[in-house]
Amino acid sequence: MNRPTPAPLPVIQLKTERRSNHPWIFQKMVEKPATKPKPGSVVDIVDREGHFAGRGFYNGHSRIALRVLTADPDEAVDEAFFARKIAQAVSLRREVLRLDAVTDAYRLIHSEGDGLSGLVVDRFANTLVIEYFSAGMFKVRDLIRRCLLEHFPDADLYWFAEEHVQKQESFDCGIPAPPTPTVIHEHGVQFHAAPGTKHKTGFFADQRDNRKLLSTFCEGRRVLDLCCNSGGFGIYAKAIGGASEVTGVDLDEEILAIAEKNARLNKAKVRFVQADIFHWLRDGKRDPYDVVILDPAKMTRDREQVIPALKKYLDMNKLALGAVKPGGIFLTCSCTGLVSEEQFLDMLRRAAFYAGRTVQVLKVTGAGEDHPWQAHVPESRYLKAAFCRVE
Repeated sequence: MNRPTPAPLPVIQLKTERRSNHPWIFQKMVEKPATKPKPGSVVDIVDREGHFAGRGFYNGHSRIALRVLTADPDEAVDEAFFARKIAQAVSLRREVLRLDAVTDAYRLIHSEGDGLSGLVVDRFANTLVIEYFSAGMFKVRDLIRRCLLEHFPDADLYWFAEEHVQKQESFDCGIPAPPTPTVIHEHGVQFHAAPGTKHKTGFFADQRDNRKLLSTFCEGRRVLDLCCNSGGFGIYAKAIGGASEVTGVDLDEEILAIAEKNARLNKAKVRFVQADIFHWLRDGKRDPYDVVILDPAKMTRDREQVIPALKKYLDMNKLALGAVKPGGIFLTCSCTGLVSEEQFLDMLRRAAFYAGRTVQVLKVTGAGEDHPWQAHVPESRYLKAAFCRVE
């Protein structure tokens, strides 16, 4: 019996030729269709001359009107497509990177980095956390969950979308009750993870390799972990780095309670201080530290706010550099994707100048290998981490 021929997809026309293979096509580049498909519909994309330019999700309500999933006219965006893409993402982590030998917490699907624009999936032991960034991915949510359970049949699934995403993309996620908190392992260190809480997970897997590298500088040293969040860098410094003394500073009292639990879990003696790092550093009534980490939260999602964000980075890095002993190690990070590596390093140069310090950059890294990025989609490369020696 022959399968019925699928109905033709709606066609969306571009105002120009397709001169890029970037998966995002913005609203201003798209002709207004006579009949607007529902947000998240799969459509065929043609250029100004009517030539096939791709196939993907359409959303007439979003600034990103089109998310291209394939440029192959013979490749259908159907159940087999998502099963194949998700299987490839899982295979990369488990068979190529062999992450299961190191950790049970990693990014399983990294949106554009895995060819699935608008979808992020993180693994935390037996819990898979699905985050939707597009109406299209939310529309195929049941299919995505089925595909994930084929690879992790016993997993608990939790899903969410940030409120601003739901508003921009015009969908209502209907977030379920949070799953049971769990304990994850990486490089022999343990952390609590609680998806669905105020802090998403209370844990960031993207810094895994940077935590390990930082710990190699800490034996017998005094360590200061600024914007310490749930204590990752500081606990590594003590538990496997052999630091003589570790202090973690963060403004958020709730996340510090998780940090305290993480320290106890690893039998690591870390002193946590609830304070605004600007006030705490300006106080200056303490000896400089051998190793200082500065890993603040994302500064902005708005392109119009990049300059103010860089100013804030400049101020906090200038102060943090003043807390580093001459000859000490300084790790400074930015997870603001809109701030490029070039802008971040220029900010560091200026912070060193204003602080009257000489900064020798030893290494610049990013997120772990489980956060791959396509060469033509640099936006996926959001994390910058500069390891420095300070005089």
